[in-house]
Parts: sequence; structure tokens; C-alpha cells
Amino acid sequence: MELEAQWWTGQLAADIHQALRYKELKLPSYKGQSPQLHLRRYFADLIAIVSNRFRLCPAARHLAVYLLDLFMDRYDISIQQLHVVALSCLLLASKFEEKEDSVPKLEQLNSLGCMTNMNLVLTKQNLLHMELLLLETFQWNLCLPTAAHFIDYYLSIAVHETDLHDGWPMVCLEKTKLYMAKYADYFLEVSLQDHAFLNYAPSLVATACVASSRIILRLSPTWPTRLHHLTAYSWDFLVPCIERLLIAHDNDVKEANKQKGQHAQSAQHTVFQAPAPQQANTPQHVPQYLQAHQSSLQYHNQTSQQQNCQQILSSNHTASYPLQTCPAALQSSVQARGHVQTGAAMSVAVPLEVKPCISVSYNRSYQVNGRYSCITPCFER
Repeated sequence: MELEAQWWTGQLAADIHQALRYKELKLPSYKGQSPQLHLRRYFADLIAIVSNRFRLCPAARHLAVYLLDLFMDRYDISIQQLHVVALSCLLLASKFEEKEDSVPKLEQLNSLGCMTNMNLVLTKQNLLHMELLLLETFQWNLCLPTAAHFIDYYLSIAVHETDLHDGWPMVCLEKTKLYMAKYADYFLEVSLQDHAFLNYAPSLVATACVASSRIILRLSPTWPTRLHHLTAYSWDFLVPCIERLLIAHDNDVKEANKQKGQHAQSAQHTVFQAPAPQQANTPQHVPQYLQAHQSSLQYHNQTSQQQNCQQILSSNHTASYPLQTCPAALQSSVQARGHVQTGAAMSVAVPLEVKPCISVSYNRSYQVNGRYSCITPCFER
């Protein structure tokens, strides 16, 4: 949606925020019933890679993934056509969010290395047909707020000079703001990887990203009154989403440390040793900062039920950024860059019947507090 640059600092910031909050109340429902739901992570990463290649704004990237989620939720799409659908969603989102000069051109898309590896050539007719189908599906309404549309407004007051770091005054306010923005952007990308975050309102996800960043940066108070008033979200209502974000962060840190250890071991011993296979039913690891200070605020299921928070339907989150896992159904056609070889023919079936996701047990008893002893090396990757 066309908003002025840095609208969150202007006189109309509160009005624009209120309009976005009103629009998110009318967002289409997401049921998580796509038969290709297991491919969703792969194509979300594909959209992220292409958007980074063309330096598209976060709002365009998040809108593209959201369009893909809604479209997959309504139609039974062949695996071959998901590439066309994903790129069409990215084109529509970039046309809606970016300036005309920043919108990727057809020739640029076909020149990407991933396109040549897939032997896929997009044509104007195919893209036009798919864009029209997408627009008709969404009734020509692309004004769909995502977490990326709220994050800058909340970041504008996320850090204040009165905040404490480890109980002491901050040494450098500007540096803290810089790291706050980096961590908030990281948690935004984490929220793209798991469709379970679609069970939360976009403004809540953006708020949880800010709160999680304050926890990682060890800022106190963890949830100051100014953020409570600006976002209209209480701490208890944020905790379930914060827990999921922090668990994903902890998994990413462990994965990064594991890779560093493997590289160091291979450098010392010249013989490569494959890592031990992971067991199927390994218990979810609880980050250290979720276990500290038993007297801190705890999330209760009754609070979630009173505020109409839906049950999370998802499998465990893995490391967020790399395209390291390609679906088993596509293993036979994976190319050098981890993409799938497919044809350019188009066939989208009629809407499918409801197939609910399998609910995975999720421990909601973790306790969150802003004071903990934990290093945060995720930027060392």
C-alpha cells in the first residue's frame, strides 16, 4: 500500500496505525488446509531469496508470502505451478508496495540462476493469467496488513533513554536502537517461516517481535507502559507468540554453533565425520532465558481463551534462513541451488475440501523474563 516514507514519524501516524488495525480485523481467514502445506516453507524461502535479490522492501516480501498462503489455502495446486504462483505473488506485492522502477521485470526473473536451474521460462501470458487469477481470488483487494506494516511504528518508541540494560543505564542509545532494529527484522523473518504465526493478528506478531528483541537485548522493563499503550497489547497476551519466536531464535543459535563446531572439527581433522542423526521425538529445548526467574509473569491458557487466541497448529520450527531442507517429494529433481525443476504449463484445480492440520503438542508453561544471562551470537553468522 502506498504510504509516505517514514509515515510513522508524521502527524498522521496514529491515524494510519488505527486504519491498519481496522483493516486487519477484516483479513481473510486462514485454515492451513492446503495439501501442499509441507512445501510452504520452501516457497516462502524462495520468495525471500528473490525479494532480497531485487532489494524489495519487507512489506512487499511479507505481503507476497501472505498472498501465497491464502492462495494455497483455497486451491489444490500442482507442485509444478507453485513456482509460477510464488513469483506471481511476489510481482503483485512489489507492484502494490514498491515504486515502479523497483518492480522486477520479466527478463530479470528469467535471468535468475534459480530459473535456469529449473529449466523454467516465464512468459507474459502465463504471468498475466496467474496475476488475474490471484486478483480475482482476493476480489482485487491487496490492502492486506502484515506484521511488516506495523513494525516501524512500534520501533519508533521501542528504545528510550530511560531504559536500563542489565540494570544499568545504556551506554549508547543510538547503538541500542540499531541492534533493536536488526533483531526486530530478524524476528520478522522468523515469523515468515512458520504458518502458525498466521493464527495471530499481524499487529500482535509485530509487537511480539519488538518484545522479543527487548528480551534478547536485556532491556528493562521488559514491556514498558509506553509500548503497552501504543500497541494496546498486554504482556500476558504477547507471551505465547514471544515464546515461539524465542524458541526459534534459540534453535538458530544452536544450529549456527553446530555448524561452527563442524567447520572447526573438519579443519583440525581432515576427515569428515557426519553428525549423529536426530531422534524423531526429541523433546523441545527450552531456551535458558525462558527458564530463568520463576517469579516472572507466566502465560495461562485461560488468558488466551478469554482473548480468543487460536490454538497453534504447526510442527517444530527449524533454523530459519537457509534453504536446507527440500521436501521429500521433490528430492528427485533438486538442482545445484536447491530448487525444483518443473514445467511452465499451468493447471490450478478447483477449491479443495477442508483438511485440518495435525496439532502438535506445545508446552505453554514457559516463563519469560527480561533479565537473564545468555549470549546472543546470532549476528555472528
